[in-house]
Amino acid sequence: MRIKIVSVGEPVLRDAARPLPPEEIGGQRIRDLIEHMRETLADAPGVGLAAPQIGESLQLAIVEDKAEYQARLTTEELVERERWPIPFHVLINPEIELLSPPELTFFEGCLSLPGFMAMVPRARKVRVRAFNEAGELKEIVAEGWYARILQHEIDHLKGTMYIDRMWSRSFSSLENYTRHWRSRSDTELAKEFRPSAPILNEQPWKKE
Repeated sequence: MRIKIVSVGEPVLRDAARPLPPEEIGGQRIRDLIEHMRETLADAPGVGLAAPQIGESLQLAIVEDKAEYQARLTTEELVERERWPIPFHVLINPEIELLSPPELTFFEGCLSLPGFMAMVPRARKVRVRAFNEAGELKEIVAEGWYARILQHEIDHLKGTMYIDRMWSRSFSSLENYTRHWRSRSDTELAKEFRPSAPILNEQPWKKE
């Protein structure tokens, strides 16, 4: 069953989601919710979906970056973004640690704000500890685009959206991004859009 994705302005997207206790993680409701989220994500399509985006204030998110989503990117773009296919997996009650400063900036979008994109600085490398759907604690060390996806989805569980972190001058419709900015180099984009004021950064980073 596909579920409607709520859009920016819904209060649930700005609330801190509640953690799932162990007895709920393996329950039928959460198993069903994960399956519905997976169908919704595939239908969108997208690479990640957090429970608040479907109106559920729970610390639950899913991630899947299929190879077919990357087909329109050149080899150079894939290498620059450090992007490769990521299999489907579930994050419950995740904790994230930035292992590098949030200095790597690319255009980013969101299923709860369709049709728009903006440049968002993120850490290149992160460590995430989270439970999977079986209640097993897992640790992920991710780099590049995978790290970006994890930061985006975990932000949703804290009531934060990419528009809170974006370089505001870069905010663009998808149409205009494709028309004017998609072919520009990172250096050109940084020169065009880099702000003079600091961007929101709630989490410290440290070297591994």
